[in-house]
Amino acid sequence: MSKPLAWETDGRDWPHRAVSRFVQAGPLAWHVQEMGEGPAVVLLHGTGAATHSWRHLMPLLAKDARVITMDLPGHGFTRGRPAGGLTLPGMAAAVTALLAAMDVRPVRLIGHSAGAAIALRMVRDGLDVPEVIGLNAALTPFPGFFAPLFQGLARALVLNPLVPRLFAASARTSGDTGRLLVRSTGSHIDAEGVRCYALLLGNALHCRGALEMMAGWDLAGLQRDLPKVAARVRLIHGARDAAVPTSSIEQAVKLIPGARLSVLAGLGHLAHEEDADRTAEAVLADAAVQA
Repeated sequence: MSKPLAWETDGRDWPHRAVSRFVQAGPLAWHVQEMGEGPAVVLLHGTGAATHSWRHLMPLLAKDARVITMDLPGHGFTRGRPAGGLTLPGMAAAVTALLAAMDVRPVRLIGHSAGAAIALRMVRDGLDVPEVIGLNAALTPFPGFFAPLFQGLARALVLNPLVPRLFAASARTSGDTGRLLVRSTGSHIDAEGVRCYALLLGNALHCRGALEMMAGWDLAGLQRDLPKVAARVRLIHGARDAAVPTSSIEQAVKLIPGARLSVLAGLGHLAHEEDADRTAEAVLADAAVQA
């Protein structure tokens, strides 16, 4: 049986460890980070990541806001399983329950990749938030017959208990995490970020959580709901994103009433980790609610 990541050993040099704590909400013990004072801004990471992905952007936003982020279910140091599983509605409901337990009423949700889909699902399911910002947002399914093929492959992989272990073993021994990130995202990030991804991808339970999340992802359902999103939506996208093509973001913008798109030249899928200053500038520009 694979062991979960241990906070006291694996997390001993985790980015912003000093602002970490654990919050129980329902069946989940969440790893939460919080810094700053002011209006609440919530950050939601993408599939396979954790709170470390906000290590550069979080302090910039915390200058004028109370910034909160967490490891999503199945990821990082968060423990437990939401009632709805690692599906899009299940994840959205779990994060909403966490915010309620913490008495947090956010003025802005900022989601990266799949985190943007969770943010929009939270809004569609009733959370009252003035603004949602998607960074390199994954909001639309793969075209044509590739969508069920991709999701079916993820389901097949997660049902085989050996697959997450083999993937994790490869990540631990190959030393290729940095090159894998460049190939899959188009982003070049710092050594601290590569180290954190290597730790996460080298853990079989984290890999299983990421695979299960992909297997249960219903972006087609979200796509149908995008025209009904009431919050103000802004999408910020790295032009060199190797994971989510700009064309899919342009498609999403057409579906969401009043949505705006900003494209950051020279940056990939992990734009907020590559250049936090430019990303923060884009996030705070023309914000619906000034923090």
